[in-house]
Amino acid sequence: MPAAARSARRRALAAVAALPLLIGALGACGYGSEKDSGTTGSGSTAGKNAEGKKLSADTVRIGYFPNITHATPLVGEQEGLLQKELGGTKLRSTTFNAGPSEIEALNAGSIDIGWIGPSPAINGYVKSKGKSLRIVSGSASGGVKLVVDPKKISSPDDVKGKRIATPQKGNTQDVAFLHWIAEKGWKVDPQSGKGDVSVVRTDNKVTPDAFKSGSVDGAWVPEPTASKLVSEGGKVLLDESSLWPDGKFVITNVIVSQKFLDAHPDVVEAVLRGSVRTNAWIKANPEKAKGSANAALKKLSGKELPAAIIDPAWKSIEVLDDPLAASLEAEADHAVKAGLLEKPDLSGIYDLTVLNKVLKAEGRPAVTAAKLGKQ
Repeated sequence: MPAAARSARRRALAAVAALPLLIGALGACGYGSEKDSGTTGSGSTAGKNAEGKKLSADTVRIGYFPNITHATPLVGEQEGLLQKELGGTKLRSTTFNAGPSEIEALNAGSIDIGWIGPSPAINGYVKSKGKSLRIVSGSASGGVKLVVDPKKISSPDDVKGKRIATPQKGNTQDVAFLHWIAEKGWKVDPQSGKGDVSVVRTDNKVTPDAFKSGSVDGAWVPEPTASKLVSEGGKVLLDESSLWPDGKFVITNVIVSQKFLDAHPDVVEAVLRGSVRTNAWIKANPEKAKGSANAALKKLSGKELPAAIIDPAWKSIEVLDDPLAASLEAEADHAVKAGLLEKPDLSGIYDLTVLNKVLKAEGRPAVTAAKLGKQ
């Protein structure tokens, strides 16, 4: 590589590394990396979408995580399945490291639609008094594990007194772990993370190195971080799916800005049609979809995941369109019991009208919001 090119690359990498990430209890600034994924062109020249319609917005901005639990947008963007439904409307994507920062981006108008975990969605809805967002679809279940150092922890009771990482204070895995701790009868301050177990809020990108160095004894994390820890000698002590009825719990929802939903329901419909069709494609082509997700991760991180990591990670995720509303309500109760949230009024958090329209057109049954929104 020429010296000038190497210098430019170093400057680019330094710029990315310098992006701030200010973590708070329910939100963070620093909106991740952004890229254009769609076609170019103005609203006057935008082409029609797959349904033969010209949509009402020139651009739609989506957000998601570079995680296997966000397989739908990873594959949907990589394979062009989302863009196909948008036609001439440009798809622009931004990736995030945790849910609270994505909520901040949605509130700031930096993204319109996002794939996100239930706890940040609940927090965002409650904090805005029901005005900022709606959950409009499900996306995935599963893919969360408690991985530990087997030399230090051999049973659930051994977790007491240890240092366990979660991705961010108030995020979905943090709430789940605090609830599990409470169910064990142990005490932890939800703000500081100190108590019978030390809850160490650590970015998923940093957790494997922290685990390898011994600064944490385990982590309650989503895929592929969980499988990365296993590849470093960790052991799966608990799969969170074992704690839920039928082994299903929402790990990823689709949310939309209420303003964008009101102004551009046709664009939301196109994105949800792309999501539904992407999930169907993933289920029909699991191996090809796994490779597609890995290729997307390589674009985002610079390298693909080895088979020892992506194979077990991929198997633990189930993509779906049902938002599993009952499990979201339960997770809200867990956040309340953990002391991270006052008892919320979640009535209206779901608007599944557009999703059910898409499902009906696909010959699929409607899904419900468990009395928490429009059916």
